[in-house]
Amino acid sequence: MLIDTKKSPYAKVYSLDQKNINWRDGFWKDRFNDCANITIPHILSMFEDEEGFFHQVANFKIAAGLSEGKFRGTPFGDGDFYKLMEGMMYAYAKTQDPEIDAKMDEYIKIIGMAQQEDGYISTKQIIGEKIGNGIKRMENIENFEVYNFGHLFTAACTHKRITGKDNFLNIAIKAAGYLENMYHEAAKTKTVKTAVCPSHYMGLVELYRTTGEKRFLDLAELCISLRDLVQDGTDDNQDRIPLREQHQITGHAVRATYLYAGVADLYLETGDETLLPVLYDCWNDLVDKKIYINGGCGALYTGTSPFGNFFKAQRVHQAFGYEYQLPNITAYNETCATLGHIFWTLRMFAIDPQAKYFDLIERSTYNLALAAVSLDGNKYFYENMLRRTKSIGYELMWPIERSSFFKCFCCPTNLSRSIMQVLEYTYMVSEDAVWLGMYGSSEAKFELKNGAAFTLVQETDYPWDGVIRFSFKDVKNNKPFTLKIRVPGWTEEGTITVNGNKQTLSASNANTYVDIMVDNPADTVIEADFKMKVRYMVAHAKVEEDINQVAVVRGPLVYCMETSDADVETIDDIFLLSNARFEEVPYEILGKRMVALQTEGAILEKEQYDRDALYQPLSVKGVRKIPIRMIPYFAWDNRGFGEMRIWMPIMYQF
Repeated sequence: MLIDTKKSPYAKVYSLDQKNINWRDGFWKDRFNDCANITIPHILSMFEDEEGFFHQVANFKIAAGLSEGKFRGTPFGDGDFYKLMEGMMYAYAKTQDPEIDAKMDEYIKIIGMAQQEDGYISTKQIIGEKIGNGIKRMENIENFEVYNFGHLFTAACTHKRITGKDNFLNIAIKAAGYLENMYHEAAKTKTVKTAVCPSHYMGLVELYRTTGEKRFLDLAELCISLRDLVQDGTDDNQDRIPLREQHQITGHAVRATYLYAGVADLYLETGDETLLPVLYDCWNDLVDKKIYINGGCGALYTGTSPFGNFFKAQRVHQAFGYEYQLPNITAYNETCATLGHIFWTLRMFAIDPQAKYFDLIERSTYNLALAAVSLDGNKYFYENMLRRTKSIGYELMWPIERSSFFKCFCCPTNLSRSIMQVLEYTYMVSEDAVWLGMYGSSEAKFELKNGAAFTLVQETDYPWDGVIRFSFKDVKNNKPFTLKIRVPGWTEEGTITVNGNKQTLSASNANTYVDIMVDNPADTVIEADFKMKVRYMVAHAKVEEDINQVAVVRGPLVYCMETSDADVETIDDIFLLSNARFEEVPYEILGKRMVALQTEGAILEKEQYDRDALYQPLSVKGVRKIPIRMIPYFAWDNRGFGEMRIWMPIMYQF
């Protein structure tokens, strides 16, 4: 999600603007192109289908008086459409395709026509008022009106930043005026409802950054402060207790991560230090106790929140649950929740640039975010499980295979814009330093505040190889600067070489930045080599489902096993060996190259074993070894329906 902290007084770093960065080749260029050429057009075709379920474009046309009809689709459909438009904007930024520009202007014109004189814009309510069906404005927070506003603000700021045009921004400013009147009235009457999935906090702060009008920052601060006036609040909406008393992450995962991302934005502009304990404590609670190894969060479709009074535990949708409550088959892990904590974590890095923040961004992006879209770019996961069995025996809320269509389509649109925006996660900048974030083969143009100006060329086959080569061209004045090289948290050994001078890395350097002073960029070549060893990871003993099991990781990637990867009745029978040696082999799925891992596993040969029995005696006649393969988790569910596991039982060899 767009974050422009270049002028934010309390930001220690800011993202390099996407206009200064281009993918050269490799992993991320492929994902960018697939998203631009397959994913976004696929979603757009459904949104433009006037007979289809989503009806987004048709809803705006009806609200604008350009056609007749009823509202159809989801109440948050407007926001989903704005998110998709944001992805289109990034495609336009790199292609300058006039057809994309014209299409966006067409949509913006319709949205502007639908907007009411007082600035209000949400098609479900506008159409309801037109046809008199009893639907009213701001009547029910589950109608997501303010959520829609927030994504409008963000998309309009992105559009201004990329195209230089004001047409979308003017609509956003007018809509913000409506919220301004609404929230000032709420402050007077003290009748406050918390907006769900509060994207408007981030959106309003970004509107302030884009326009320079302080009233939008003041409005964001007012919106957040009014949360404390909510009566009979819930952990589901993070409004049961005042904001500054929140030190554990609870409730609905998307609502929480959007909230704290907005609070982080507010700090970056105001420097209100009373917000920092909330941000740090809740982030640490998430990362230390409530996040999956693939970066997913919000473990439970329906959970409880016992905080405050155990005997009055609250029902919570998309819940974080208890500490270490991380089931695998029923893992909810909505894609939007992970994207939400990525947005939040990027802002935490701007506040306090530590490598651990980008380590989480990297893990969550490569694993859960990319797993949420198929390799062919047109099928999606809403929830993201860590284990799939042949027959679960009960029905989950969402499909356990990727699907081209499901009714709640917020995740694919959020994901599409996020993949297009990974460019802005590659480099962060401070006065005389370049900070490396997500690695990828790219070229980036810099003009630092100390006068250094150059183009940084990054050459790498990351995430398949840990070698990353940096060189410089178009150097204008050869002024010195610092290149801050992020050593990933998974690093156990490696090197950084500057013009032939080698520095050795060890596990003690993991999750840190190594400063390289570049005195003469025109004649400097730097190479980082992070050795990508295959490692076993174990979970905390309180993660009950993962006891005596291991997850296999290589570099930033979590690996899994599917039915296709072993010749067995069920992969649930397979044990990994504690002394296993993995062979790294090239592999392809749907034309996408990757590194697979091959090794030997073991199976217990059991006697008189009933797979349907709840409990039974164990009788083992021997152990048989078999060849097995593992693939990156993001590539699963692309070879037909079958079983999948990340966590595998381990057999110790002494």
